Amino acid sequence: MAPEAPSPLDQKILEHFAGLVVRKDLTTELKQNAVVPTYVLEYLLGQHCATDDPAQISEGLESVRRILAKHYVHRNQAELVKSTIKERGSHKVIDKLTVELNEKGGFYEVEFTNLGLKKVPIDVDFIKRYPKLLVGGIWAITDVEYELPADPKASPWQISSVKPIQVAGVDQEEFLAARAKFSTDEWMDVLMQSVGFNPEPFTRRGKLLTLIRLIPFCERNYNLLELGPKGTGKSHVYAEFSPHGMLISGSEVTAPKLFVSNANGKIGLVGYWDCICFDEFAGKDKKVDKTLVDIMKNYMANRTFSRGIEQLTAEASMVFMGNTQKSVAYMLKHSHFYEPLPDKYIDSAFLDRIHAFNPGWEVQPVRHELFCTGYGFVVDYIAEVLKHLRTEDYTGLYKAHFEISSEVSTRDQTGFEKTFSGLMKIIHPNGKATPDEIAELLEFAMECRRRVREQILRIDDTFKANDFAYRPLAGGQSVTVLTPEERQYPQFAGLRPLASNADAEDTDLTQADAAPAQPPEEKLAAPVVTADPTPVPAHRSPDLKPLLQERHVVVPENTKGWSYRRLFGDYLVGASQITIVDPYIRAFHQIRNLVEFLRMVNELTPAGDEVAVHLITAGDSESKEKLEKQTENLSQVQDSYAETATPFSFEYSASPNFHARSIRTDTGWKITLDRGLDIFQWFEHSIFNAASNLQEARLTKGCEVSFIRQSNDGN
Repeated sequence: MAPEAPSPLDQKILEHFAGLVVRKDLTTELKQNAVVPTYVLEYLLGQHCATDDPAQISEGLESVRRILAKHYVHRNQAELVKSTIKERGSHKVIDKLTVELNEKGGFYEVEFTNLGLKKVPIDVDFIKRYPKLLVGGIWAITDVEYELPADPKASPWQISSVKPIQVAGVDQEEFLAARAKFSTDEWMDVLMQSVGFNPEPFTRRGKLLTLIRLIPFCERNYNLLELGPKGTGKSHVYAEFSPHGMLISGSEVTAPKLFVSNANGKIGLVGYWDCICFDEFAGKDKKVDKTLVDIMKNYMANRTFSRGIEQLTAEASMVFMGNTQKSVAYMLKHSHFYEPLPDKYIDSAFLDRIHAFNPGWEVQPVRHELFCTGYGFVVDYIAEVLKHLRTEDYTGLYKAHFEISSEVSTRDQTGFEKTFSGLMKIIHPNGKATPDEIAELLEFAMECRRRVREQILRIDDTFKANDFAYRPLAGGQSVTVLTPEERQYPQFAGLRPLASNADAEDTDLTQADAAPAQPPEEKLAAPVVTADPTPVPAHRSPDLKPLLQERHVVVPENTKGWSYRRLFGDYLVGASQITIVDPYIRAFHQIRNLVEFLRMVNELTPAGDEVAVHLITAGDSESKEKLEKQTENLSQVQDSYAETATPFSFEYSASPNFHARSIRTDTGWKITLDRGLDIFQWFEHSIFNAASNLQEARLTKGCEVSFIRQSNDGN
């Protein structure tokens, strides 16, 4: 069914990219019945459903279904399709074709993936036009003919035409002119929708973490590593997004398949594909050829590989995707982020060739709410745009506004400059952006390279640490870029792996001991911000009063390991009266947050004591029904906590300009929260989901918390 009405952004997309966009939920609907890449489906949808007219969409969708039903080859119907070709003499099929050279006969032969036909002769002209047929194969609409030959050894199957499923071409000037009609925020949302995600649940940083996956398609010889939990859609882009990318299992690749066969001189995958993604790259049980690792090191650094004495070059980017099993804090304390990789890849020389390490643990798990129902580019169109941008070089565009610290090594600078160049091509393809926008991308790029370097320092003492810093040419303080995990866990971030972790576990890090070193006269990069340096113990004796200080804590976006207890638990100990001032305690998840706060206070309250919690909030003014529901829910909380150690009460503020949010205690502390208690991103509410039971397992929204000491009279 069509949405009720296209959003303003959808209308803008349809206006400026007419005929090049498609409603993404249509792809999802068709995908259920046809196991083909997204770009194959959207190629057809783009021809028949690139409109917002419901009637035309319905008609076009039926046309696509008919085409797929008539021409797409399901494996279990292969014999029926063969029979159709024989009886009719000719028939169009949609299938993946792979070609090999028959060395003895001196001609080329096709294998159809689903149809099951093998050794079907194909004219050499098709090979010259579409060389990817030889390496990995391509999806195409193919006319297959059947005729009994005079020679019984010859194949009765013949190919009369091959039409790869991809757009014919892209007018780059028209693309840039249309892009100029969108703001940066709008364009990032367009790209998110084109990848297939609804941008609304994503933070700004969350969008960058997703869009960085597109860089290998627009940047030559770019090397990206992403490790994270299962189910975050790491390989989705490389499997579905572009006909110029190849997704392979990390354990299946060989040196001849990837680079060149010395036996026959046949160039491997790097010679034909823009991006090669090694899926399931992590795993200690993976068998790895050390020779392959050595060849990859040379290729990733110099773009070259050898066939005997001959040096060959290629432009394919390398992407390595793998799953982690441990939390970020555990890896930082006990080992390093590369620990899940096969041992032969935990090689500092190999890892130093990685331009960016994307923190997959910050990426939201893929769920139904994240999928886009609006309009996005036909993925093959944006794939062709990105392919064209591979010829551009944006690595130095930041130099008109910023200079890099001289301490940064050449390889580090190359790494973050290529990431910066790729992000500029994706978000600002005309190469023009404001200094603030350039700073945002530069900081993110430097962070991703710093993560590579900092983890190498844990496995190789011969590498030297250096600051990642830049300075505005227009004047101002130098900006030192740290990773979010360095901010969040400073007590672990500077450690090398310990011979014995028992001592470390018993060490009580004070706030002064744990504080990260910060160069004088320098400020910290805005997107990567100061975290709490003093984790709160899970249980604290009521007789042990913490040494509390005024301070300011910034919780980065898309990080885990945070909880109410960790943020301000110590500041509530000893209070007998707590007042929460938050105008937005009305939606279900906001009231759930309140209940979790009450539970925390209850756990901190010594046996026999009582801590009264009072809420001052705003009534839901959207409708009478919503206000009644809000009151009903808060009253239920009040009744249920009446006989606990944490009696709860609430009132609605009469102030029309009620925005500030804080927590106040009768011990003299005021805790200001720019987001109130609403610091966590959406998560799937299930009793079996860790995020439902542990705040530390949830991704955070970016927020700031200040701790201010007041006199007991509130001043």
